[in-house]
Amino acid sequence: MFQGASNLSLDAKGRLSVPTRHRDALGGALTITKHPHGCLMVFPREAWLEFSGRIATLPMQAQWWKRIFLGNAMDVEVDGTGRVLVSPELRAAAGISKDVVLLGMGAYLELWDAQAYAAQEAEAMKAEMPDVFKDFSF
Repeated sequence: MFQGASNLSLDAKGRLSVPTRHRDALGGALTITKHPHGCLMVFPREAWLEFSGRIATLPMQAQWWKRIFLGNAMDVEVDGTGRVLVSPELRAAAGISKDVVLLGMGAYLELWDAQAYAAQEAEAMKAEMPDVFKDFSF
C-alpha cells in the first residue's frame, strides 16, 4: 500500500529517482499512464495488470477512457540506481518538467507537476467536502 507524499525532481533526461521506501513494493517493472485529473498514474506491474484488466472489460461507451488509460500506458523498468524514465509524451500530457510530487494512493502512485498539485490541493481545501464524507468520522 502506497501512502505519503515525496517532493522530487526529474533529471535532465526525465528520469525520476524512486524513493527508497517505495522501491521494494514497486519492484523492477512499472507501468505509467495518464490520469484524468492531469497527473500520471504509476503502477507496480501486478497492480497494473489487475487495473488494466478491469478497464479492458468496460463497455463501448467507455471507449475513449479505455484509450486514455490503456492506449497511453508505457511499461518501464527501474534501473540499477532506482530511477525510472518518464517518457516525454507522458511528461507533456501531465505538464511535468522538473519539480514533481509523488503521492501514494493505495495500490498505485500519482505523479504530479509540483505547482499543479499545490494549486489543485489548495482549491480542494477551499471547497466543501463531498457528500461521501458526510458520515465519515475523523
